Amino acid sequence: MADQKQEPTFEEALSELEAIVAKMENAGMPLEESVQAFTRGTQLVGICNQKLQAAELQIKKLEADGTLTEFKAEVQD
Repeated sequence: MADQKQEPTFEEALSELEAIVAKMENAGMPLEESVQAFTRGTQLVGICNQKLQAAELQIKKLEADGTLTEFKAEVQD
C-alpha cells in the first residue's frame, strides 16, 4: 500500500506559502519552476482556507451560551 503524505498544519502551510512567495519575488526562477511554485502556492492557499473555515465553525460551536453566532475577524489596516 502506498504511503499518503499527511496534509500540513495551517502554520506549516502558511510558512511554506510565505517561502514560495519570497523565492518568487527575490529569485529569477525559470518558467517551469515558477509554474510549479504557483501551483503549489494555490494548493497551500486552499489548505489554509479550509483550515480557517474549520476553525471558524469550531468557534461558532464553542459559544459559551450555546448559541451559534457568526465569527467576525477584525480587519487591521
